[in-house]
Amino acid sequence: MYVDRSTEAGGSASAMTADLSRLDLAAMAPAGHYLALRVGFAFPMEEVNALPPPWVEAYTRLGFMLADPVIRWAYAHAGAARWSALGMDDPRGVLRAAGEHGLRFGAVVSLRDPTGERSFGHFARPDREFGDAELDLLAGHVAARHRQLVPPSNITSAELEALRLIKDGQRLKQIAWQLGVTEGAVKQRLKSARAKLEAKTGAEAISRASYFGLI
Repeated sequence: MYVDRSTEAGGSASAMTADLSRLDLAAMAPAGHYLALRVGFAFPMEEVNALPPPWVEAYTRLGFMLADPVIRWAYAHAGAARWSALGMDDPRGVLRAAGEHGLRFGAVVSLRDPTGERSFGHFARPDREFGDAELDLLAGHVAARHRQLVPPSNITSAELEALRLIKDGQRLKQIAWQLGVTEGAVKQRLKSARAKLEAKTGAEAISRASYFGLI
């Protein structure tokens, strides 16, 4: 069954994005999962491979990627689908081989945003098909992770400057003197930067800003 839902790349509230991004994939997909996030011309910005190592070894050794109906579906469609309903040829028996490694039932989610960047994931269970509600959650998770890798457009140069100086090892008093503002103003800039970067700590904010190439 093909389900086109919850895979648009924008427009959700931050709290919902954060909740869906923390989905317990180990519980939902106990046979393993794989995510390729913000795939541009060739490579993903972030990749998560939590598939069983014996399957990864066999998949690589046998050169299954170009023949994999799950990957072909992900590049040709947007939405969510169970592996059993892909309707794509599998002449090399990729899905049969996956089943022999415990990946007997699966789901695939794919989205593409207006910039042309795509994110997709596939998820597997050993025991049963994924339900409709589970497909919704998995689609939401991929979309949330996709959105999280977009730098915030509303972060200011003053906030980034405060983060950059903290990264360089300067103390609040030094930063306040250098910028000609109060320590309270520096704290507020750092707090605002953390919120816009959806970071819990200053270190996480610096890490995310560096990852995005902002500082």
